Amino acid sequence: MKGTFFAIQQAVKHMGEGGRIINFSTSVTGQIFPAYSSYAGSKGAVEQFTRQLAKELGPKGITINAVSPGPVTTELFTVGKTEEQVKTIGSMNAFGRIGEPEDISEVVLFLASEQSRWVTGQTLRVNGGFI
Repeated sequence: MKGTFFAIQQAVKHMGEGGRIINFSTSVTGQIFPAYSSYAGSKGAVEQFTRQLAKELGPKGITINAVSPGPVTTELFTVGKTEEQVKTIGSMNAFGRIGEPEDISEVVLFLASEQSRWVTGQTLRVNGGFI
């Protein structure tokens, strides 16, 4: 969480009117999983930075939001999991599948665009209804 905080602090120094900051969290912050307390806690802090800084950065025309992905088919997610575990986790959302990187990147693209100019201080849970 320190890295996120300091990166935002430095980025703002170089941003002009209409800048965009997009943080990353996790949908795990809305679930309870054994052995995830440090991870979920640090991502919860990122979500609070996002909310609190929206008011501070708004007068400069800078938006700040967080994307909170659910399970996505990446090496980080699949390593150490059996095919059965992946299927079980995939069945936990409304679409019955694991997300794809494109499911997340398209939301990031929206938040980076002018179309999101009225969206700030939000955490978008991009997880297929996982939570």
